[in-house]
Amino acid sequence: MQPVLEIYTPGGFDLWPVAEIEPFGFLPLSGELSPAEVGTAVMRIADCNDIDPDGDRPPRPSDAHASFLHGLLTFDTLIAAGGLRVTDTSTGVTFLPSCCDGLEDWRDWHAFVHGEHLIGFGHDPVSPVAERSGDSIRLTVNAEQSDSPVIELPATELGHLLTGVEQDLTDFLALAVDWASRQLPDHCAPVAAALARVLDLPRPAES
Repeated sequence: MQPVLEIYTPGGFDLWPVAEIEPFGFLPLSGELSPAEVGTAVMRIADCNDIDPDGDRPPRPSDAHASFLHGLLTFDTLIAAGGLRVTDTSTGVTFLPSCCDGLEDWRDWHAFVHGEHLIGFGHDPVSPVAERSGDSIRLTVNAEQSDSPVIELPATELGHLLTGVEQDLTDFLALAVDWASRQLPDHCAPVAAALARVLDLPRPAES
């Protein structure tokens, strides 16, 4: 089980170095990313929230970096395209995030550990569904297909996998804070706080 971002790089992005990743592919987040991959992840999360200001939010700054980061740093509710990817290494079946999923909601998976029975992550034409029956979890890759591949695992194993997910996200956040201190020194503290919010993690201590 891996926390992943769905990657799309805006054309002509040149505010900081980013890695070349297949468009609409998934970038796993962990403490093993290169600086360019961390830059890609921060770019993608900021881009997900790059919406023109309205209502009570302050106007978009003229500075290029501050303008691109504006939504990330001013929205109360942040989103991150992606979710949790689960791969059954014995069969090769992979359960992917879908349109109604978001990495910001990754803690919803804990509902299965505590007894939730059904959660959906998309809709027609691709509807990933997670179901709990007793102490077993069944992940259906696409509930729209009667012969969809599935992954089955004990609920206790899901709990262990989620512990690994939290560690991966914590390690990524530490990398991202260090990256921001180098690439975005004027915005490091607010960027670190925003990333912690979107990943639903404790705010990192300021160095």
